Amino acid sequence: MIEFENIAAFFLLLLIPVFYFLRYAGIFRPIMIPLTLGNWKGHYFQWPNHFRKAVSALASILAVAGFTALVTAYANPVVHKQEKVYSSRGADILFVLDTSPSMAAQDMSGLRRIDAAIQVIHTLESTEGGDSIGLIEMAKEAAVVVPPTMDRNLFFNKLDSIVLGELGDGTAIGNGLTCAIMHLESSKSPRKSIVLITDGEQNSGTIHPDTACRLAKEKNIMLYIVGIGTTGSALLEYVDPITGQVYSDIFNSSYDATLLAKLAAEADGKFYEADNVNSLAQTLDAVERSESIVQTYHIKNTDKEYYPLFTMLGSIFLLLAVFLRRFVLQEVL
Repeated sequence: MIEFENIAAFFLLLLIPVFYFLRYAGIFRPIMIPLTLGNWKGHYFQWPNHFRKAVSALASILAVAGFTALVTAYANPVVHKQEKVYSSRGADILFVLDTSPSMAAQDMSGLRRIDAAIQVIHTLESTEGGDSIGLIEMAKEAAVVVPPTMDRNLFFNKLDSIVLGELGDGTAIGNGLTCAIMHLESSKSPRKSIVLITDGEQNSGTIHPDTACRLAKEKNIMLYIVGIGTTGSALLEYVDPITGQVYSDIFNSSYDATLLAKLAAEADGKFYEADNVNSLAQTLDAVERSESIVQTYHIKNTDKEYYPLFTMLGSIFLLLAVFLRRFVLQEVL
């Protein structure tokens, strides 16, 4: 929120119309002595009228802008900002996101599955909270993209830069879950959870999903599995990140919901199915509410003053106006 600590300074702007009125009345009009330079009965030098008028108008605009900026600086604009400073630890939530090529299927309310997931995560996590969120990509391999952090900008920058297929063609659920468990195991957070968003079943990797689910239960880490996409035929457009080749085809979509539900139950977790953007949003919202923690915090007030900026701008505008009148129009100031 912006405020002016010396708002009465804006009354000085009334000097602008007063000045132009007095100048029009001839009080502040500069003394001018016409001097013609030229040969006897020959042509004499004369500024192009349209050029002189344009430069004079520009100089006047710069002068008014400069004076206005200096008055604004004198009014001392200040932006007040409030932020929450948490004094207790929130939940740690790791999103394990399937980035196999099948996530390019366009059956989520007209969006690709990966785009629908990114959009919903953006919506739910955009508010600054006390929870730490992280991201793991999972395809043929699994890799940590963002460890649990409260830095939302970092998280969203990495989330938006996901490229399908960069970790291969496959779905290594066991590897993805184990990678998340290893990063949450040493966390001091009172609540730790994994949100797996996938459209497939285990067909790659070196760790069996059952093993990962049992490990999550042993480590007291809550597991949410979200099956995303519809069954049947769906348009798929995919760009190979290595060759740049574009693939476009009809994709026969299916995943074993029973198997995913079994994995969630084995970890004492929960399984959801989402076949459109709305159901996915409702699912992740339910997860957020389940993992929410009441935290203690205090409000930190910060003020940022902008008078140096307006002082600099005003000075630059006035110097430009003086330059145009003195050195371009050759006026004596």
